Formats: sequence, structure tokens, C-alpha cells
Amino acid sequence: MADKRDYYEVLGLSKGASDDEIKKAYRACVKKYHPDLHPDDKECEEKMKEVNEAYECLSDPDKKAKYDQFGFAGVDPSYGAGGGGGFSGFGGFGDMGDIGDIFSSFFGGSSFGGRSSNPNAARRGQDIQTYATIDFMDACNGKKVDIKVNRTESCPDCGGTGAAAGSSAETCSECRGTGYVKTAQRTPLGMISSQRPCTRCGGKGKVITNPCSKCHGSGRVSVTKTVNVSIPAGIDDGQTLQVRGQGHSGANGGPNGDLHVTIQVRPDPIFERDGYDIRTEVPITFTQAVLGDEIEIPCIDGKGKITIAEGTQSGTVFRIRGKGVKRLNRSDRGDQFVTVNVEVPKNLNRNQKELLKKFEESLGEGNYNKRKSFFDKVKDILKSDI
Repeated sequence: MADKRDYYEVLGLSKGASDDEIKKAYRACVKKYHPDLHPDDKECEEKMKEVNEAYECLSDPDKKAKYDQFGFAGVDPSYGAGGGGGFSGFGGFGDMGDIGDIFSSFFGGSSFGGRSSNPNAARRGQDIQTYATIDFMDACNGKKVDIKVNRTESCPDCGGTGAAAGSSAETCSECRGTGYVKTAQRTPLGMISSQRPCTRCGGKGKVITNPCSKCHGSGRVSVTKTVNVSIPAGIDDGQTLQVRGQGHSGANGGPNGDLHVTIQVRPDPIFERDGYDIRTEVPITFTQAVLGDEIEIPCIDGKGKITIAEGTQSGTVFRIRGKGVKRLNRSDRGDQFVTVNVEVPKNLNRNQKELLKKFEESLGEGNYNKRKSFFDKVKDILKSDI
């Protein structure tokens, strides 16, 4: 653990950071180190692994609380594992345990009346949170992607028992396999009997005297796995997919956690998404706007056509139904909205300018409704000021 950096330091945070601050810092780190943005950069790849590990811990309230109190020992199953197990190394809590024992005799539980959990009970594995960056068109049409995740799995050498091959856990000599030690204390109220989890075996009732060399007695190891994830058509930037059973392995036969993949969508130079609708801008010529035309426009599934009416103004929006993004888990789609912008011609030669002037001279006020309406309003304003 000496070569591991503090999780808060990895994300550039101070201890006690809020959930929103942690998420914001994680997003910033993803944009900075994501392998898609730095192909073949091993340093960024390692930093991204470090960032993912830090976020996985600090984004989980239970893990974060343990990390804040015990550091890496509270969240890493391979830290300090061995014959004793558990947190027996924290001997400074003896006085607190004595007080807890007094309360337990009245309330029937462990320290301060709380019910102690069974350390041998099946426990579900922790979830894993990660990110995947995809292209705009892949978000519209769907895609399968391979995602690398770091997760804990049952140790292949010992089968998850924590004991070296050919050996097994032995019954704890201190609690005789019960997992609890009974004590008696003299108090102002008299002798009070109580029981507490055995510190030698961590309440498990068994001790591993010959721990597995691969997992150091924890029964689990960290591995890097490639998970194939199906991204559905219609996924949007910032949405999260849940892949069941691809998180950390469970303990004592418990189920695996899940993998949560938050999708980041690269922007497209032509299309812009608005919910399930698609918006795009298409330039048209001055002549097309004046005389009208039928033009071909790009769509996310190929090509489409719109009819430009005579006298179409710049900024006019056309709606093409059913040409937007497919709605998640449905067959229908949104619409496409096409905004046409009239491009004013530049770099005219002398002959073109003369022709354009003659054309302009042939027009009257009736050809410019907006212009006529504007100057009529200006005249009314000037009259009111006299």
C-alpha cells in the first residue's frame, strides 16, 4: 500500500468532499486521462485506472466512510490479510468495547445496542462505476463496445477459501468456533456478563494459519477483465447502463455486484441532438431561396429531401417526421428539424454586380413585405416625436 496515493489526492479533492464535488472531479479526470483521448499512452491508461479505483471507493457511501476512518485497510480485502484477519490490529478501541459490552447486556446486541452482523453470511459484491466514450452516430444507432474494468474475483489458487492449497481454515482456539468471546465485568451494578466478536478470528470462528500466497488469505484477488457491453440505440450523453453481475465478486457465496457504465457522446459536426429530435442547419443559395427548389439533406440514417418554397426566408425551419433518434426500448423515433440559412454570394465580378443592380431596380416594395412593414413603423415613430 505504500505506493498507492490517497484517493482524495488522486481526484484533486480535500477530505470530506461532497458527493457532487466527487462526481465533478471524476468527470474532469475522465476528460483529462481517458484512453480514447490519449491512444497508446500507457501513463494516461494507468492514471485512468487509478482514477476509477478512487472514484469507485469515494462514490460509495459505505466504502467512503470506511476509507475515511481506516484508510486502505477499510476498503481493500488484501490489505493486512492473514491469520488474524479483520481489524484486530486496531487495539486502541478496548475501552470503547468495554462500554459497548455494558450496553449490550441491556439491549441484547453488540456495542451500543446494535445487532452484530454475521461475518460468515453471504454478502453481495460492490458495484463498479466506469465511463465509455462513443461517437454520436453510435449513440443513435447502437453499438457493442469492450470495456476494461478492474474488479475483485474469487482467488483461483485457493477457490476463495483464503487457505493455501492442501490446507484449510482451523477452528479458532480462543472462541472455539463460535466467533464470540464471553466476558464478565464488575460494575457499580454488579457483575455483568456480555459477549463480543472474537478478536483473533474476527468473529468468523475460524483462523487461517497457512494463508494462500496469491490472495494473502483474503480469498479474493484484483483482476482486469474485458466486458462486452451492448449500447442500445437512442442512448444519450450522461445516461448510465447497468450490466448485472459484472461488478466485484461477492463474499461467502454472495452474488456479484453490477457494472454501471455512464455514456459520454462525442459531438457531431453536422447533427445536434435535442431529446429524441435531431437539429441541423443547411445553407441554401440566394436563387434557391427566391425561386424555390427541392434539396437533399443529411439524416442520421442516410439522406432525405425537403422542398424549398419560393421566397423562403433565412432561418426557416422544416420538420421531417420520424427522422430523429430511436426512443429507448421503443420502435418509434423523434423528428428532424432542418434550419435553412440563405448564403449571400461574395466576390461578384463587374458583370454580376450590374445584373444584380438591374434585378434590384426591377423590384418594388411589394417584393419586400418585411422591409416595407419595418419602415412603415419607423415613419410612425418619427411622426409621434414631432
